[in-house]
Amino acid sequence: MKKLVSLFLFSLSTYGAFANFSIDSGIYSISQARNGQSIYNSECAICHGKELDGSETGPDLAGIAFRDRWKDLPLADFFNITKQTMPVANPAGLTDREYMDVIAFILNRNAYAVGEKELSAHISAIEKVLFTDPAGRAPLSLGLENSDDEEMVEWLHHRGDPGSMNYSALDLINQSNVSNLKVAWQWTSENFGPSPWPNLQTTPLMANGILYATAGLRRAVVAIDAITGETLWMYRLDEGERGENAPRKGPGRGVAYQTINGQETIYVISPGYRLIALDAADGRPIESFGENGVVDLKSNIGQDLDYIESRIGSSSPPIVVNGVIIVGSAFPSGGAPPTKEMPLGSVTGYDAATGELVWIFNTIPQAGEYGNETWQNDSWKYTGNAGVWTPMSADPELGFVYLPVEAPTGDFYGGHRLGDNLFGQSLVCLDAKTGERVWHFQTIHHPLWDYDLPAPPLLLNIKVDGVEIPAVAQITKQGFTFVFDRRNGKPVWPIDERPVAKSTIPGEISSPTQPFPSLPELFEPQGVTKDNLNNLTPEIYEEALRIASGYTMGSIYTPPSLITKGNKGTLVAPGSVGGANWQGAVADPDTGLMYISSTASAVAYGMVNDPDRSNMRYVKSGASLKGPFGLPLLRPPWGRITAIDLNTGKIKWVIANGDTPLDIQAHEKLKGITLPRTGHDDRAGLLVTKSLLFAGEGSGLYTNSGRGGTKFRAHDKLTGEIVTEIDLGLRQTGVPMTYAIQGQQYIVLAAGAPNHSGELIALTVEKSD
Repeated sequence: MKKLVSLFLFSLSTYGAFANFSIDSGIYSISQARNGQSIYNSECAICHGKELDGSETGPDLAGIAFRDRWKDLPLADFFNITKQTMPVANPAGLTDREYMDVIAFILNRNAYAVGEKELSAHISAIEKVLFTDPAGRAPLSLGLENSDDEEMVEWLHHRGDPGSMNYSALDLINQSNVSNLKVAWQWTSENFGPSPWPNLQTTPLMANGILYATAGLRRAVVAIDAITGETLWMYRLDEGERGENAPRKGPGRGVAYQTINGQETIYVISPGYRLIALDAADGRPIESFGENGVVDLKSNIGQDLDYIESRIGSSSPPIVVNGVIIVGSAFPSGGAPPTKEMPLGSVTGYDAATGELVWIFNTIPQAGEYGNETWQNDSWKYTGNAGVWTPMSADPELGFVYLPVEAPTGDFYGGHRLGDNLFGQSLVCLDAKTGERVWHFQTIHHPLWDYDLPAPPLLLNIKVDGVEIPAVAQITKQGFTFVFDRRNGKPVWPIDERPVAKSTIPGEISSPTQPFPSLPELFEPQGVTKDNLNNLTPEIYEEALRIASGYTMGSIYTPPSLITKGNKGTLVAPGSVGGANWQGAVADPDTGLMYISSTASAVAYGMVNDPDRSNMRYVKSGASLKGPFGLPLLRPPWGRITAIDLNTGKIKWVIANGDTPLDIQAHEKLKGITLPRTGHDDRAGLLVTKSLLFAGEGSGLYTNSGRGGTKFRAHDKLTGEIVTEIDLGLRQTGVPMTYAIQGQQYIVLAAGAPNHSGELIALTVEKSD
């Protein structure tokens, strides 16, 4: 281990100069913090992490947990403990000036105010300086010159870290220079498939200066130079008819990366449901994994499946936890399944080195398994789905993986599967090594609304009423966020079981109650009533009211209804695509703020008996919902970003995400009307860094309206205020990621447009001389 600068502060510039000052009153300078970063990177990061987030050999030095440990304690204690114990092999092995510079860097990363003078080691002065909470600001950027040209910051997990925060401590792109953001390179997927695939949803990984992503109809894996955008290698598996029958074709959302026994490995799930391990250096299958680099997932989930015809697959990458690769599954849309007998979306774990099956977890409990009693009339024997189609999250230290489970067959009618139907639409925590259930929470009993858990849960530490909690926060399509202690599943705030409306469909027995979290606050309004219909003008409101009067309206969890002469179905908001969806939420571990992109959408759930389509008694009608004069049925904002403080459960700010769409601005019914900023009716992938929140406007490629925006914006993450924006010329389609190489930070995101092949766009700010 190198000399370990422990993170403890020392004294101030002139003897006694800060004796009556708070630690948050500017007791160090920005130049001192820059010097301290250089020393920290060479001497301390090996144990405490490049981003001060800690490791097995050193505690975290930034964020809520660190500040709580030192709150109300004197700076002198911090200095003394550090000097007495660090570096481990040579206590007091640095000069006092070096210690002070490192401490200035740590103060900066904890968002303490910057001043003009420098810390110096006068113990009597810093005895009177106490740690406090910083005044709710982002850390001041250290500027581009703070990074050594050889420094590399990678992006090794789908959402940045196993806990899916989509956060980076990088701030080479910051509030002072983000207005200079420009395109560094663009990579096109044009030749990856027989036709354009505009809705490219991949999020690349970056390791050792190479990006790894997926592209095209057959989900080719590509390696791309992180500086130039040059294609380095490509791997593609032609699956023939099996691939043609896949329920989720196309690029999917990316790959997983792991170094196993010294072998850098890329893992991808093919559209035809095969797990493939590739050598990260050249893209060749690793022969020692499975059969020549391939594991047939259909043969490993304990079911008798037709390998060619059975429609089970995946669009999300696997997750690797402590040497085990964990794989979910996805199915065709469940509004009108052709049959109530469907494959089961079991979750499987494989040895990351050999591909050998380690365990199976049945998301629909089989005979003798926990939860089997929640399936009446032996419906567990034939009911399927209940897959995990979205990415998963993990806590490697606990050894746990967290599964956001979808609904069982079908999405809107449960008369063939009476009971609560565990583990449908549950957050399930498993032991990653054994696949055994640790705890679970069902967010909807007897699912009927297609409210699958749509995104990976966020894992971060929060502080609630003075108690530090290692938390897991699961957002939902319907605007709720469920927050638990991730160790044991205990709710952080009370979750109430409340009565909800009863289904009127023959044969259906809906749950009499559903769980309602008391906190966090809703990030999206719920239900459809007269009070939330589009009211941009009196004429528009009257037309919206006329349309809505033909449907059943009500609060959240009003069940789907039969289409009759006087009823076109049930109006539901948020609809089956959210609210929030696969883009998910992001979180800032320093502040405990969570950011969610969501939309206000209403859909109609009208049920019909249609034996030509399905052997189920009732399935969802294919009729679509039209708004007033072609406008949205609900009032704006139609797209928003919400910041929620997970330490309190309270909303910190809300903004409309995107300007009013041009076709709405030009609508004949709105001539002469000054419109508010309405946002776009699609969700955007978000990225949060040390000082900024980045967001596009949504692609509109998965919405009925087709509206999307080409702007990519940087926001002040504490207020939501727009700092700058760039026109990409294409619509953001994927969740952004970021990395640094040769002292330069890049932000990469997928983008596309109708009839235009998806691209990866790399943005950067040029280094100053």
